[in-house]
Amino acid sequence: MSDSAPPSVLVIFAHPDPEASIVNAEMLLSILDLPNVTLHDLYAAYPNFFIDITKEQALLRQHDVIVFQHPLYMYSCPALLKEWMDVVLGQDFAYGKGRALQGKHWRSVISTGGAEEAYRLEGYNRCALNDILTPFRLTAELCQMHWLSPMVLYWARRVSADTRERHVIRYREWLQDPFAHYDEVLDDR
Repeated sequence: MSDSAPPSVLVIFAHPDPEASIVNAEMLLSILDLPNVTLHDLYAAYPNFFIDITKEQALLRQHDVIVFQHPLYMYSCPALLKEWMDVVLGQDFAYGKGRALQGKHWRSVISTGGAEEAYRLEGYNRCALNDILTPFRLTAELCQMHWLSPMVLYWARRVSADTRERHVIRYREWLQDPFAHYDEVLDDR
């Protein structure tokens, strides 16, 4: 990684009702002034789900780190983000004969409606969050991207303002220099 400028980061934000999410609103507000970060709100850009594949692929090519910021919906992501992945990360662009994303970095930034203990084998969801995120990790691997450990805020609506603020600060600091603590976030399963 370069010692000069921080890597370019594309934050792909997907939330169908962003006004209802305090933590996501705070996270986005905290990064608007970061010169190395491009914020891309999928629901604002594509309210009718008609995705401009060429534009999206160009955005991906221009960035080193791709962040997928979204709430956990039904053990996955919001519908528009899934549609985006299906049409944008296509064969011969991101995998198969295509290698456009090879060597780039993927990080999922997730907010959940449940407590951390709910994401255990013995918990309410009967599954660890890392297991739930396996399709995302496998997609990153298919695209020959480096999978970075997810950044998660559990029980986002119920955490204290102090916990939420610490999460927002941690997110902003990481985006300013995503590779400062690379070994801590690289997940080479």
